[in-house]
Amino acid sequence: MNKLTELKCKACQSGEAPMSQTEIADLKSELPDWKIVDIGGVARLEREYKFDDFAQALAFTNKIGYLAEAEQHHPAILTEWGRVKVSWWTHKVKGLHRNDFIMAAKTDDAVKMEPADMHAYR
Repeated sequence: MNKLTELKCKACQSGEAPMSQTEIADLKSELPDWKIVDIGGVARLEREYKFDDFAQALAFTNKIGYLAEAEQHHPAILTEWGRVKVSWWTHKVKGLHRNDFIMAAKTDDAVKMEPADMHAYR
């Protein structure tokens, strides 16, 4: 568990700017398995997780859904046989916000957790 997992998401304010490249680089160092991708001029955090079958991939997708609801911050998720691709970004700022890094760290933790342990994120 890294320190980002101990933080809670905070609602973005209207007109808030996305993170600077320096801020992104500082937090990205805590998430070495995540990539920063640009889609249509919008920076996103993205990672793909591998699983042995569809059932495991779907169970992980449900864990992410639980996290997203608990924090009221929701990713794009692609669930396929044996893999789940997760993308975090903040629509309101049209880019990356600290919340995205918090949720990426919590997503990394969730892959290791049993479903019954997800209550820790309430």
